[in-house]
Amino acid sequence: MATDSPAGEPPPGGTRVDARRNRQAVLDAAAEVFVTSGVDAPIRRIAARAGVGMATIYRHFPTRADLVTAVYRHQIEACAEAGPRLLADADSPFDALRQWIDLFVDFLVTKHGLADALRSDDDRFAALHSYFLDRLLPVCGQLLDAAVEAGDIEAGTQPYELMRGIGNLCIGHENDPRYDPRRLIALLLQGLR
Repeated sequence: MATDSPAGEPPPGGTRVDARRNRQAVLDAAAEVFVTSGVDAPIRRIAARAGVGMATIYRHFPTRADLVTAVYRHQIEACAEAGPRLLADADSPFDALRQWIDLFVDFLVTKHGLADALRSDDDRFAALHSYFLDRLLPVCGQLLDAAVEAGDIEAGTQPYELMRGIGNLCIGHENDPRYDPRRLIALLLQGLR
């Protein structure tokens, strides 16, 4: 049976429905477990949360690095795909931007423990930051442009600045339960108006 590519993407074509479902369950479970326990969490905990055997995880993700990379890429894609959908469905471009930022914050919080892995020498992790920027900066830019065009916010905010600012506000959340970055992010968004 074919395994995932080093980038953590499923092999093209021919993947059985149950295999795709299991892969999705593993990615979702791993993301949840990484939030509470970091990327070094026991694989058996992820398997139990996903409702699959450990062999299923290793079939899809032969190494922990493969699993971490796949979770990270999966979350980037979910965040990227949400932007246009939110823009089409929200009451205003500003509401779409706010909802997307909520998803982006969820993504950042899920990265608990991933920062150390990203600083490792593994080539799989080296390309993830570029992938993150390549996929999410245009989406953030599209949302900002739509909000400016609608008169919801003033022009001039750059996607990188906004995403970097939000990321900086999320630092320390996992170490201090009294700190809620979302409150400060809400103030930041009010400042854009």
